Amino acid sequence: MIDRVIKNGIKQEGRNGITRSLLGEKMVFDLTKNKIPLITTKKLAWKTCLKELFWFMRGETNNKILKEQNVKIWNQNASREFLDSRGLYHLNEDDLGPVYGHQWRNYNGVYHNSELKSNGVDQLENIVKMLSDEKERNSRRIILNAWNPCQIHEMALPPCHILSQYIVKDNKLTTLLYQRSGDIGLGIPFNIASYSFLTHILAKHCNLEAKEFIHFIGDAHIYEEHVDSLNEQIKRKPYEYPKILIKNKHKSIDDYNLEDIEIKNYKYHNKINMDMKK
Repeated sequence: MIDRVIKNGIKQEGRNGITRSLLGEKMVFDLTKNKIPLITTKKLAWKTCLKELFWFMRGETNNKILKEQNVKIWNQNASREFLDSRGLYHLNEDDLGPVYGHQWRNYNGVYHNSELKSNGVDQLENIVKMLSDEKERNSRRIILNAWNPCQIHEMALPPCHILSQYIVKDNKLTTLLYQRSGDIGLGIPFNIASYSFLTHILAKHCNLEAKEFIHFIGDAHIYEEHVDSLNEQIKRKPYEYPKILIKNKHKSIDDYNLEDIEIKNYKYHNKINMDMKK
């Protein structure tokens, strides 16, 4: 995909720089036998990725919780300057508004000061209930939706990974994600890892087997500043994907944490530096 976008992507100046992009890209990742698709042509900060995922899963929207864990990926979008640029003067610095966690656990609920209140729809809990039920798990309606037009104006950043579907066939779980916009250099490797982690966790929790992650990207783009780094990256020969071990099964989906996850045999090439575009 990197090679296709660099060679054939349409150049366009957007909100935060010049990009090359292709539309409607698709990738499929095998999750059987405990495989986890952490990119190997450079180092992926998988613990950072997991900390953010658990933050989503618990319905959190306050960046201070991530900063306390040395996770910096939301810092630019949580700054006073950026919030003011979005007209969110009423939000305190580090309060991101009703972003992913709020929509996952309290969809369309009234938002107030990063506090989780149960006046909306707990989509993740509904998904767990359906996947745990032998009849309900065959449904084609197991959907997690982060795109809420009623509250986008309240968010520091509108969601990029907006809709995921969970399908069970023969007791095997497949996750399908539609992502409206994807920064291939920095964001996409995290998105692949995050939803693959989520698939494995849901499979463990609901007595299923993880089968695959299918990733659809509406606008798959590369920033011009990242082209040289990505050209270097695609010259590298990938290693085999590592394996994931989820050591515990908890009663509640809220209780999973970093200590429950072990990654085995993650071999990777050296880090490649790219600046994040906010």
